[in-house]
Amino acid sequence: MTTLEAKLIKWLSKSDFHIQPWSSKDAAKAFKVSEDEIYEAVAALTKKVPERIQVFYKDGSVHIAAD
Repeated sequence: MTTLEAKLIKWLSKSDFHIQPWSSKDAAKAFKVSEDEIYEAVAALTKKVPERIQVFYKDGSVHIAAD
């Protein structure tokens, strides 16, 4: 797991993106990386720790649940 992925899964675990819509733009700003890097990190986490992350679509928005 990369440093960004580790920080991201920790941040996601403490967040409420399972309730409020996910924003890759806001995440990129928070981590001071590009949106593409956020997309790649989220995708990598779904493969590396699938038991800890769930990405789903609800009410027209992407949501992410993590623990």
